[in-house]
Amino acid sequence: MADFKILRLGSRGPQTELLQLGLTRAGFDTRADGIFGNNTLNSLTAFQRAHDLDADGIAGALTWNALTPYLTGYTVYTVRRGDSLYKIASQLGTSIFALKTANPKVDIYNLTVGSRLIVPFTYNIVPTTISFTSTVLELVMTGLAARYPFISVGSAGRSVMGKELYYLKIGSGARQVFYNASHHGNEWITTPLLLSFAEEYAAALSSGGTVFGISAARLYNTSTLYIMPMVNPDGVDLATGELDSGRFFENAKRISENYPNIPFPSGWKANIDGIDPNLQYPAGWDNAREIKFSQGYVSPAPRDYVGTAPLEAPESRAVYDFTLQHDFALTISYHTQGEVIFWQYLDFEPENALEYAQQFSRLSGYEVADVPYESSFAGYKDWFISEFFRPGYTIEAGIGINPLPISQFDKIRADNLGIITTALLPL
Repeated sequence: MADFKILRLGSRGPQTELLQLGLTRAGFDTRADGIFGNNTLNSLTAFQRAHDLDADGIAGALTWNALTPYLTGYTVYTVRRGDSLYKIASQLGTSIFALKTANPKVDIYNLTVGSRLIVPFTYNIVPTTISFTSTVLELVMTGLAARYPFISVGSAGRSVMGKELYYLKIGSGARQVFYNASHHGNEWITTPLLLSFAEEYAAALSSGGTVFGISAARLYNTSTLYIMPMVNPDGVDLATGELDSGRFFENAKRISENYPNIPFPSGWKANIDGIDPNLQYPAGWDNAREIKFSQGYVSPAPRDYVGTAPLEAPESRAVYDFTLQHDFALTISYHTQGEVIFWQYLDFEPENALEYAQQFSRLSGYEVADVPYESSFAGYKDWFISEFFRPGYTIEAGIGINPLPISQFDKIRADNLGIITTALLPL
């Protein structure tokens, strides 16, 4: 279950953005600015009255429960006598096609009274105008799995705080490909990047359409795609302001006080224990330790602390184990920022690795670059290349100062759609 906060007039932050999104989707237009002001109050009380709730203007458990279908993008309908798919679609504002997609095992010409149908709403599930948090992720993963039953959703492990490290799987091809995002907390904009692709891909597949001009059926039959959209949910929640109290927050704040030049919490890249998850892989970890210690990161920190040993962070261990359980032909790790593509680890040069990188560059306009020496070790890409001698990439999306504003999302998505799509196909 998503962990919703009680919100009222004056509340601020990512959950207020989520509340505003839900109200707007429910037909009560609300400015999504993350500030619970009078506009939000008026919309909320109108929503509560429409759903036979106490119109107290407070978003508590009952209100969130009523809003949840608008956040997951579907509701559940119990078939009544005399119902038809057309009648249900008309009453609930969806399409027969969407109903068929979400309920592939239902005999649409002989609905069983009392059976339950997934009823998708018409809008996209993945929000691209609000802060992405672990709560938003859970809602999106639930919605994608319900609307597109050919998507498998699972967990590769848990974070320090016990949050699920979700992954999704789509495809039936022998070629396995792995994309991951948000190793770093304040690079959370990479999470909706991958999830919006998954949603577009799923919609195209169900309709017989294309993604980036390529048949979705061809992609599906060629490759099996695994996406881990949020490797570091605790860090994401801290960086966005979702996590703003409690012992984990207080400990992170104490850690940050030892590094006053890094803004708190917006500069937070590490997991909640102050270990950088992308400096935890067994590929030159000792080199990374020497470099980062020389830079002053000698204890738990908001960024760049390598920990006391490789794979100490449960998030990194989960990605490591998940990789060993599969046979990935290619991996892409999304980070921000710089609009560059890193493809090498030391002098390793797997077959087709440079060719893919050059293709990605042509499609995105991003530069193919050499990794700076001080960042050359202990990353996921580094370990994947050295362990499997196959193409692995770190792509730094967007440009500016992390965390990048959500206003950059549309450009980042447009720049990277070709990469994310074509990497599913062999050269």
